[in-house]
Amino acid sequence: MTMLKAPAGKTQTLASAFLAAAMAATVGTALGFQHIGGYLPCKLCLEQRLPYYIGVPVMLLALVAALMKLPGMVTRMLLLAGGLLMIWGLGLAVYHAGVEWAFWPGPADCGVGFAPAEGNNLLDQLNAVVPPSCDVAAGRFLGLSFAGWNVIASAILATIALKAAFAAPRQN
Repeated sequence: MTMLKAPAGKTQTLASAFLAAAMAATVGTALGFQHIGGYLPCKLCLEQRLPYYIGVPVMLLALVAALMKLPGMVTRMLLLAGGLLMIWGLGLAVYHAGVEWAFWPGPADCGVGFAPAEGNNLLDQLNAVVPPSCDVAAGRFLGLSFAGWNVIASAILATIALKAAFAAPRQN
């Protein structure tokens, strides 16, 4: 706990900037696959984005705190929060990857579709969209699904955030 009270320095500033950019790039890639690539996310895919949606602003706050030379505890606690968010994301990604590999069952409401509605109004069309099942990977790259790659990304980002939060101050 005493490390969290230490002054923030270059390590915390650079880590905050990197983490904000990396988290934004990660969730931006998922959004790109959805909106440009046409991959419709399942319920678990959408849940995995939450730590990133929260983490980007938290890391931007950490960067501002570091640049404004606020007490080191502010920057370090924000980095700790970012690390904990990525651990949450890691847990969500491991769970989803395990569902895809049939290691355990997914949520009962994941991939439950509705019969296409009759009619041409917007509400009928929205009800006709059937989200994909959580237990089927939309695709695999180098043997890993999107959830599998999120396991790796979340673990790396959590490690960087936690190391920066607890890093000893540099001696000049």
